[in-house]
Amino acid sequence: MAREQMQYDVVIIGAGPAGLAAACRLRQLDANLSVCLLEKGAEVGAHILSGAVFEPRALNELFPDWQNQGAPLTTAVNAEDWQFLRSADAAIQIPNVALPKVLHNQGNYIISLGRLCQWLAERATELGVDIFPGFAAAQVLYRDDGSVGGVITGDMGRAADGTEKADFVEGIELHGKYTLFCEGARGHLGKELIEHFKLNEGKDPQHYAIGIKEIWRLPAAQHKEGLVMHSLGWPLSETGTSGGGFLYHLSDSQVAVGLITDLCYSNPHLSPFDEFQRYKHHPKIAQYLQGGERIGYGARAITKGGIQSQPQKYFAGGLLLGDDAGTLNFAKIKGSHTAMKSGMIGAEVIAKALAAGRSHDSLSEFEVEYKSSWAYEELYAQRNIGPAQQKFGSLFGSAYAFIDMNLGGKLPWTLHNTKADHNQLTLTSNSKKIDYPKPDNKLSFDKLSSVYLSNTNHAENQPCHLQLIDSSTPIRINLAQYDEPAQRYCPAGVYEIVAAENGEKKLQINSPNCVHCKTCDIKDPMQNIQWVTPEGGGGPNYSAM
Repeated sequence: MAREQMQYDVVIIGAGPAGLAAACRLRQLDANLSVCLLEKGAEVGAHILSGAVFEPRALNELFPDWQNQGAPLTTAVNAEDWQFLRSADAAIQIPNVALPKVLHNQGNYIISLGRLCQWLAERATELGVDIFPGFAAAQVLYRDDGSVGGVITGDMGRAADGTEKADFVEGIELHGKYTLFCEGARGHLGKELIEHFKLNEGKDPQHYAIGIKEIWRLPAAQHKEGLVMHSLGWPLSETGTSGGGFLYHLSDSQVAVGLITDLCYSNPHLSPFDEFQRYKHHPKIAQYLQGGERIGYGARAITKGGIQSQPQKYFAGGLLLGDDAGTLNFAKIKGSHTAMKSGMIGAEVIAKALAAGRSHDSLSEFEVEYKSSWAYEELYAQRNIGPAQQKFGSLFGSAYAFIDMNLGGKLPWTLHNTKADHNQLTLTSNSKKIDYPKPDNKLSFDKLSSVYLSNTNHAENQPCHLQLIDSSTPIRINLAQYDEPAQRYCPAGVYEIVAAENGEKKLQINSPNCVHCKTCDIKDPMQNIQWVTPEGGGGPNYSAM
């Protein structure tokens, strides 16, 4: 029996900044276009996690009257504080005048990106876009000529062994003349398309970080609405790991605090989650959090390779946009505006193609339009910052970045980082073991209580969405060489080493804990773990993260 089918002009995967901007722009350009948008989260915003200090440049172009329409940009940045954390209790303030212009946030806003996406979804619905939350795009739909013709949504109601449960509903085929993939960092269909169409030939490997974030409610005396604080150095500097922390003062006595850990780290004993728990104990951070209440938690991979790692974004039948294509400006610590701009450019290219009677062909003109945009100009100017950090280390890399950014990225060369993140680990026998302190349940906490705050939920008895290509050999190698790093790099306690019946150690996967950060898919040294989408509607349900 054939699957149910639905036909659209354009199918969009992912209700993040890129996908929603593309959807809105398509209908602005042509109100007769049929556009649908699939979102795997239970609602729009459920899987959205970002710092976030937001630069409204793309929003100004998409909805010039966003203020009159009630966009949730209400907390303007009014103060900035950069700190170099020298040790667990010492810091040096970096004067604002010494910072490159691109790091200043005048005119930007501290926001919940999830709320902004909800607002954009309302605008898209008003414009006539069909939005389907709770439906995961599980498979790419290839046409007989090899082009992409849409996607197939995931089945609902399959048991863990693959059999159909009583409430089974088969996934449907969504056909589009063009399909836009806007899944965010390490999108599983984007990953497939990059491999299938060889979109990364001649490119550097993509590079990633993991961002772990909490929302706290503070005592009124400790809250400074509009203050943006960033930090470099400790605790990551102790292991030579690059990254940095942030603390953003929102409205309503709330702050967002987080730590970004680059996934090119080498010590297999390192735990990004536990580094973050340590981070909150630094006096410069603790002064705000002490006596407060932690009310939210989440984690997400961040695409940070820059233009050197961006794949070709066009292929027969569609485009990769936003973080699926690596449009984040990591030097600027922002990506929502560039993701939105990529979505808008994609929409404009597709609208012209459809008006000309085209479909399912290769939209190579996207590359021309993208490279002539301010988004590409901005990313090109910052192209050397990430590779410099990896080549020269945190101290000298930061010095290089300072010079490069002040020169506007005009140095006549492009640095490269050709070693993939999963190839960076050293053997445990050659690595210093890290003794992390136990949480005090005041500033620091354990993984399971943190996952609870993410509102993560998956339907019971469904196929495991964390798939092992080989269920034995790579695990034994990981145990022998790296003491199975998955039990440390996962921020949700998904991976555990337990004793099997024969007394041997085995990897246990607690998939219901998964917050969909994708770190395992990225960092596993054997590339044995594959993240695929679970049933639609599962995973975290972030509240205003």
